[in-house]
Order: sequence, then C-alpha cells, then structure tokens
Amino acid sequence: MQVSVAYAEPDHQEWVEFEAPEGITAEEAVRMSGILEKFPHLELEGKKLGVFGKPVKDDQELREGDRVEIYRPLQADPKKARTRKRKSAEGGEEDKGDAGGDGSGSTGEGE
Repeated sequence: MQVSVAYAEPDHQEWVEFEAPEGITAEEAVRMSGILEKFPHLELEGKKLGVFGKPVKDDQELREGDRVEIYRPLQADPKKARTRKRKSAEGGEEDKGDAGGDGSGSTGEGE
C-alpha cells in the first residue's frame, strides 16, 4: 500500500512516498521512509506523530494513502504569542475591550 511521511523545519521540508506492507504502524513508516537519515539530528523518541493533522499513537496502523507527520515541539505558547503580537501592534497597551467606543458595543449610528 502507498503511504507517505512528512517532516518540516523552517528551512527544509521533506515528504517521502513509498510502498509499505499492510499493517505497518506510524512509527514503522517513519523508520522505513528514510526520513531520519535525511535529518540526522532528528530523534524519533518523544516526537509526536499524526496522520493528516490528527495526532496518533506510534503504534497506530496505517491505511492506504495515509500521510504520517512528525511534529516538532512548539517554539512558543500560541496564546502568549498572540497576546504579545496584539500588545506590540497597540504600542504596548493592554487590551481594553472592543476597538473604540464606550464599551457598549454600540456604533452610535441610527440604532
């Protein structure tokens, strides 16, 4: 059956398609794909795997056409990153509710 394995770093991405035996697991597919040789610093131990964007366990059996993805750890907490970005865009001010107005949500236009 055809399966693929994908891994991406900021400056280099790989997607490897190959013929795999029936009953192959996500981890076995990663090892069989040769992607670990293309990224020698990549250690599979402790890495999260997914199939088409949904997390799976290493021993998840694959189906025809599945794409296994190797996830890197987040570089920053997404919520904190959004807060920093918003504060930076506002000139460092705290969020004061809706954008303008008296906080009532009214636009003041013919209501």
